[in-house]
Parts: sequence; structure tokens; C-alpha cells
Amino acid sequence: MMIALLPLAVSFGGLAFSVLPMVGSILLAYGIYQVIVETRHGEKKRLADRLQGRGTSSSEKRSTDSILRRIHGEEDTGFLGGIVSKFAITPKIQTLLDQANVNWSASKMLVNQGALAVVAFLLIIVLQYSPLAALGVAIGILVLPLMWISRLRANRITKLTMQLPDVFEIMSQALRAGHSLASAMEVIHDQLPEPAGAEFGRVFHEQNLGIKIEDALTSMANRVDTMDVRFFVTAVLIQRQTGGDLAEVLDKISSVIRDRIELFGLVASLTAEGRLSGWVLLALPSVVFAAVMLLNPNYGDTLLEDESGKVMLMIAAGMQVMGLAMIRWIVNIKV
Repeated sequence: MMIALLPLAVSFGGLAFSVLPMVGSILLAYGIYQVIVETRHGEKKRLADRLQGRGTSSSEKRSTDSILRRIHGEEDTGFLGGIVSKFAITPKIQTLLDQANVNWSASKMLVNQGALAVVAFLLIIVLQYSPLAALGVAIGILVLPLMWISRLRANRITKLTMQLPDVFEIMSQALRAGHSLASAMEVIHDQLPEPAGAEFGRVFHEQNLGIKIEDALTSMANRVDTMDVRFFVTAVLIQRQTGGDLAEVLDKISSVIRDRIELFGLVASLTAEGRLSGWVLLALPSVVFAAVMLLNPNYGDTLLEDESGKVMLMIAAGMQVMGLAMIRWIVNIKV
């Protein structure tokens, strides 16, 4: 069977040798094109920087750049970026990047990931490794950055939720002191760190650029996508239409969120044993198998070398992951 597959592997390797220079030439031409575009637009960028102010802080500059990109559409991403920006998944990835506070363009990121995945796939094939290994590396290049950004997004949303009670207390005190709603958000931007300061500062900069504060708040609710922020935005929108004491409403929302955070901490402490059990049950078979193989190297030859043994290992690994997912689903109590 291996002898029969040898001509196919040789032909595939020859195809890779013919395709790789062509792909490299395309990437080189694309890089030169990007350099030329950046050079031509350098003067415009410097003019925009002067108009924005030389003393602008880095957080404010990132916020303003993100706002301008959202108002005027995606940045100049070139031919490939223009094609990728039309994909249905691109706006979702851009929302994920905004929620993680990563100032990247989704279309540019996808173009770079795709080019790197293709180059890595062809390089591994040329080095005569397994096509499955090449495919796994390419998929990893496409998936791992998205997993990292999703992790950043989850951590940032959790940190923002923990900051919300302090945000609403400071905002209610600012309103009682005579500040407007926009000015109270500027106080939040100046006094609190990331992510609360950045998000409310973005709302403040948006209304400074001419966007209605109701639209800016709705955009923040859609961008952050948490129930607590939606409570706040809904309360503000209702108050601006019907009137009322917004400071008192913010105090009540702050109290409710504090109670929810306390309840969430109680639930997390009660379910910690279950989550730990899931990770222990996932790691224990692998650790025991590695220890046995260290003491007796021939113990797992059937599982590692026989085709049926490999299938059994894959099935066992899948069942382990399913077990962990089931345990996490059981202990994932919504608060």
C-alpha cells in the first residue's frame, strides 16, 4: 500500500514545488502594494494626526480610530481585504475584536491568517511531512488566534461587569453634582481604568463627533452585549423620553448588580468542586498512561502502533472531552 501511494506523494510534492513559488510571488507583490499604499497615504495620516491633536492619549486615540472606522466603514484593506470583508463571518469577528478591545481590522486579520496558513501548509508538504499534520497546522493558525481573542473578550467582559457598580455610583454622584450625562461619562473615562473607562469614554467621544447619545449608548449595549449594560442603557433611554431621577435609578441598578455579583461568587464557590473534578477526570487517564509507559515502554504498543488501537485512543479522547463538557454544563448555573 505504501509503495502504491509513493507515486502520488511524489507528484503531490512536485505540485507543491511548482505552487509554492507562485504563492510566494503573489504574497511578495501584495506586500509591495501595501508598502506603496502606506507611503501614498502617509501624508494624509499625518494630517489626520495633527487634526486630532498631538497631545491625545493612546486610549483616546484608539477609541477615536475605532469610531471613525465604524462610521466610514472598514479601513483600506486592499483587494483581498475587500473580498474578505464581504463574508458573513467578517462582521462577527470585527464585533469580537471590538469586545476584546483589540484594535485590528477583521478583514486584514483574516487575510493574514489565510496567507500564513497556506504558506505553512505548503511548507510542511514540501518538507514531506504528513498531509494531515499540514492540515492540522493550517487549521490551528486559523483557529487559535480566534480562541485567544475570545478568551480576551470573556476576561474583559467579566472585568467590566465587576466595575459596573462603581461606575453607576460615580455617575449618580456626578449627576447630583450638576453634571450632564455626557459629562458624567467623561468623569468615568477619566477616573476608572480599562475596560469601563474605555467603553464609557468611547460613548463620550462618539457624542462629541456628532452621534446622538442614545445611539452611542445603544451601540455600546450591542458591542458589550451584557444584561447589566442593557439594563443601564434601557433605563437611560426611558428617562430621556419620560423624565425622572436618573441618579436614583442608577443607584438601584448598582445595588442590583452588586447583589448579582455576590450571588455569582457564592454559586462559583459552591460549584468549584465540580469544575475541579472535571479537570481531574480529564487529566487522570493521560497522566496514568504516561506514567505506565515510562515504567514499561512496551505496555501501550498495541494502542500506539495498531490501527484499531489508534481508533480506540481517539474514541477515548473524544469521550473524555465529552465528559468534561457535560460536567461543565451541569455546574454552569446562570445567575
